[in-house]
Amino acid sequence: MIRTGIVAIGRNEGERLRKCLESVDPKSRPVVYVDSGSTDGSVDLARSFGAEVVELDMSIPFTAARARNEGFARLERMSPDLEYIQFVDGDCEVVAGWLARAEGELDGDPSVGAVCGRRRERFPERSTFNRLCDVEWDTPIGDNRSCGGDATMRRIAVDGVRGYNPTIIAGEDDEICVRLRRAGWKIRRVNAEMTIHDAAIDRLSQWWRRAVRCGYAYSLGFSMYGSAPENHFRRERVRLLVWGFLIPMCLLLLAVPTYGISLLGFAVYPLQMVRIARYARGRHRLNRRDSIAWGANCMMSKFPEFVGFCRFEYNRTLRKKATIIEYKN
Repeated sequence: MIRTGIVAIGRNEGERLRKCLESVDPKSRPVVYVDSGSTDGSVDLARSFGAEVVELDMSIPFTAARARNEGFARLERMSPDLEYIQFVDGDCEVVAGWLARAEGELDGDPSVGAVCGRRRERFPERSTFNRLCDVEWDTPIGDNRSCGGDATMRRIAVDGVRGYNPTIIAGEDDEICVRLRRAGWKIRRVNAEMTIHDAAIDRLSQWWRRAVRCGYAYSLGFSMYGSAPENHFRRERVRLLVWGFLIPMCLLLLAVPTYGISLLGFAVYPLQMVRIARYARGRHRLNRRDSIAWGANCMMSKFPEFVGFCRFEYNRTLRKKATIIEYKN
């Protein structure tokens, strides 16, 4: 008896989608692939694997949340008796044995609404940015506040919170987890390999856009659930404002009256990078090079994150419709 169905979403993922579909085997279980305007033959590829395909109406603003909802709705109509849903991005391959492990975790604790494992980067050796993603995926084991885009969720839990919020352009995974926890469900990360992800980030401009998206997500999430008891993204928002704007602005404004002495205060940035690098080297067991890169990433990303904050506030003030922030080519 098949208990877990698959919802995969993507656009122009090419070979990455092929690996994704091979890993979930649509001929052995119900799989829905939701396509958002691909021009590389992704739709035909998914159908050749036997997956049910949903082609999104691109006249309606796209969000990953909307894609997941439409895939989930189609999957429920196809297989109304499914107990669990594996959500996966089209640039990810599901590791052999993960679905059985996820089912066992959900079977063993009826209070768990969503379970995730270790997502790894496929080509960490190709760029520093890819290696940074691999470090980012290494989240703590145990009950957590959220999970990423790859997760196995209990169907009745997703139904109970009415799925993802389709209006959210970034941070939709964290947002649904807030509502799941409010409904009494636990979010759990287990010590098991789950998916292999292909970030394909090889340029600084891609890293910058991804960080802008994070800043936007932090600001949007805080605007929705930033007050107690959730304090959603409160810490992240404070950090991007302090390090991405307040400290550099104060140091620059004081430069003239202090005859430039205040600019020495920028030394706090490399000092903070070293502190973070030391922590990361122990926490994530990184070598010296990668720990330094992680420290630099954590500090330097505050500037594009602040750009994301400004973009969110601009859209909110002028009541402009937000559009997704993409970093892949």
